[in-house]
Amino acid sequence: MAFLEKGQFPQVIGHRGLRGAHPENSMAAFRSAIDVGAHAIETDLHLSKDGVVVLSHDATLRRCFGDPRKVADCDWSELSMLRTLSEPQQHMCRLVELLEYVTQPELGHVWLLLDIKRDDAADELLKRLSAAFAHVPSPSRPWEQRVILAIWDAPWLAACTQYLPGFPLALTTPSPVYASAMLPIPGLHMSLLNYSFSTRRGANFRDEATSLGRKVFSWTDTAPEWMALSVENKVDGVITDDPEGFIRLCAQWKDEEKRRKARKWTMWEAVFWLGINANVWITETMSHLTSNSL
Repeated sequence: MAFLEKGQFPQVIGHRGLRGAHPENSMAAFRSAIDVGAHAIETDLHLSKDGVVVLSHDATLRRCFGDPRKVADCDWSELSMLRTLSEPQQHMCRLVELLEYVTQPELGHVWLLLDIKRDDAADELLKRLSAAFAHVPSPSRPWEQRVILAIWDAPWLAACTQYLPGFPLALTTPSPVYASAMLPIPGLHMSLLNYSFSTRRGANFRDEATSLGRKVFSWTDTAPEWMALSVENKVDGVITDDPEGFIRLCAQWKDEEKRRKARKWTMWEAVFWLGINANVWITETMSHLTSNSL
């Protein structure tokens, strides 16, 4: 996947956008994440009662919108009228809005990690997802080269392969054991809970997945210590609530590497200088002893 070429640092993936500054999964959160430098957007898919693919982490509307109903029990005409409890208030997004946003010419580098929730029927959701991609063509490169579909279990793997062939898939799981069991599936990338990599099993799994050419993502890296661990683990992407903070940490890391190299070079210069001066001292001493003996 050209959009996930290995760099010095993991790529920055905005978890539900920049949710620290704006309500999660809103267009304001997505725009802000890209504005601060995120390479990608992670967002969550659900289906409305009338078949519209909407962006919501929860199956219910209670936490974000204060409405006790389920997303699946509401038509889009009802969902579109809701506003978030968090300020600044935002409306619920459809997937097509996000697709239209990232088709802007200046955003051709941006890619999407779509977390497919399991609350809807797989065939219906994936048919609607395929239709959304067809409705909003990607002008710079096809969606298969800009989207990774994140699934949670094996049945969704088969369904995605059927309805969206050619799209890269990533298994999302908190368990290195389950991830290891799924690793033999060709081309399946991995998105693991950050705690996983702090265990021996998780570290071994990361090495094995990387050796097989799989991309490995870490979530949700918001605390600086977990961000730093992901850098040390050389994962391919960090899913974070704080894209700006992670970018800042990477810049500081790079500066520290430069300082370490500078200090190392200074040390070798000192050794070289001491060697030259020692040689001069030895030469002068031998010359003095020789002249005195004569």
